[in-house]
Amino acid sequence: MSVSLNVMYFAWLRERIGVSSEAVETTAATVSELIDELAAREERYAVAFQDLSVIKVAVDQVMVDFSTPLKGANEVAFFPPMTGG
Repeated sequence: MSVSLNVMYFAWLRERIGVSSEAVETTAATVSELIDELAAREERYAVAFQDLSVIKVAVDQVMVDFSTPLKGANEVAFFPPMTGG
């Protein structure tokens, strides 16, 4: 079953992918499966998601890991780890 998610990209992820957010129709059950679907779309997504160790994710504004289920989710946000300054 396909679900519609608002997917948001921040910082260098937004720069590499070229959009700050988009509506995504997906059959992914987890964040990891969503990343696989996105990376398979186009080279720009594959490049952005090539090193998951430098990417954090939130589902409906709650920090989660890549194995988190997407059932019932409305929003997924990807961003680099925050640093102080």
